[in-house]
Amino acid sequence: MLFGKKQEITHAETEVEARAKINLTLDVTGKRDDGYHTVKMVMQSVALHDDVKVAVTHGEKKPRGIVLSCNLPYLPVDERNLAYRAAELFYETTGILLETCEIHIEKRIPVAAGLAGGSSDAAAVLRALSALHAAGLTDDELCAMGLKLGADVPFCLRGGTMLAEGIGEELSPLPALPHCFVVLCKPPFAVSTKEVYREIDALDIKKRPDTDGLIKALEKGDLAGVTKRLANVMEGVTARKRRQIDEIKRFLLENGADGALMSGSGPTVYGLFADEGRAKTAAKMLSRRFADTFLTSAG
Repeated sequence: MLFGKKQEITHAETEVEARAKINLTLDVTGKRDDGYHTVKMVMQSVALHDDVKVAVTHGEKKPRGIVLSCNLPYLPVDERNLAYRAAELFYETTGILLETCEIHIEKRIPVAAGLAGGSSDAAAVLRALSALHAAGLTDDELCAMGLKLGADVPFCLRGGTMLAEGIGEELSPLPALPHCFVVLCKPPFAVSTKEVYREIDALDIKKRPDTDGLIKALEKGDLAGVTKRLANVMEGVTARKRRQIDEIKRFLLENGADGALMSGSGPTVYGLFADEGRAKTAAKMLSRRFADTFLTSAG
């Protein structure tokens, strides 16, 4: 009697840091016919990150497909999660056989905060799967894939300090932000990015960010030149409805921040500090009122 050769079970896993981002400038420059808004902004990754662990297994009797878990029980672990959709997209695009792909996200980045946490998790999944399957995808190919998931995903794949144009996908590397400490504070409410864009469409924006000036300051390694040019056209829209935005910003500036700004469509407000002691003190004081307060650094 002949017996077939037993299929070998193989398993590989890796862990990727999914870093949060902040906007040093954010300007909405127009709206395309397809409804997408065009932007010009400087984006900066920070050390605060989620840990994304990805494992692939082949040869099991009953392959389980994509299995997503998270330390936050209220987050969806199916197609509603961008990290899940990133795995689906990877296998659909590459044609690589999907048997079992397990993803676990240890969240630290606040949810719905203007810090690109979901986009960064998705980017981490794409990068992890490309490595685990030795897919040989270039950064450009990964970014093209990521753009299908969201405009922030290409930046999250690359990280660092970048000028983002188009709908956010046209990325140009910039000199690194001079070393500084970052205090992030998210008040306890969410903001609808779609609603913010809708309101901006109705506004005649008079004062726009000096993005070119900020880039020149980066080229000189001039932190003071950067901090005095922090600007976000979305901040006024969100702050009109939520007074805590201005309160947090004012607190940071009064307690040693060299500059402060709301990130993305909000509601997170951050302060850049040259002095670590002042940053620690400000973060400690803010954390007494706002649980989602973090002391981190640019990177």
